[in-house]
Amino acid sequence: MDQTESQDELYQKVAQEYEEALARMVCAYEADPELRRELSQEIHLALWRSLAKFNGRCSLRTWIYRVAHNVAASHIVRQARGKSVGTFLTLEEAEAQAGSEDVERSADRARALNRLFALVQQLDLLDRQVMMAYLEGLDAESIAEITGLSVANVWSKIHRIKTMLVRRFHRGDRNAL
Repeated sequence: MDQTESQDELYQKVAQEYEEALARMVCAYEADPELRRELSQEIHLALWRSLAKFNGRCSLRTWIYRVAHNVAASHIVRQARGKSVGTFLTLEEAEAQAGSEDVERSADRARALNRLFALVQQLDLLDRQVMMAYLEGLDAESIAEITGLSVANVWSKIHRIKTMLVRRFHRGDRNAL
């Protein structure tokens, strides 16, 4: 963190720059809309707290994803102890995220996003973390740094997960991962 940049200023910049990516991540980790809001708040609080410790040993982007994925993984573990699977994105929520496309294209996109999130939510935590980081455009080196895996293992997981997700997505399969 730059000496002249305060923790609050850095957080504001990070929150604005990564707002959409963090929202997508939250949707991939949590199906229930109320719990998504809670998870989002947990991630933002953890990010704000963690920025005081950011020392530049990795990129800010890698730091943000590491913190967010760790909070999301902890959330999933807590939820798995006593909750069943919730609902997925409603059409209205997905349309709001999709932008101002025509209604039919928005509905198709919403259905596709819901199916993809449903499939990603069924992955084990490590695979979900790898896939969400990949979908957000992180390179294998950054994903390896976030997860603690080797770069070769990250590439192997990405390839296997993508193949499986594509196959399941085209079959319309939500339940059999």
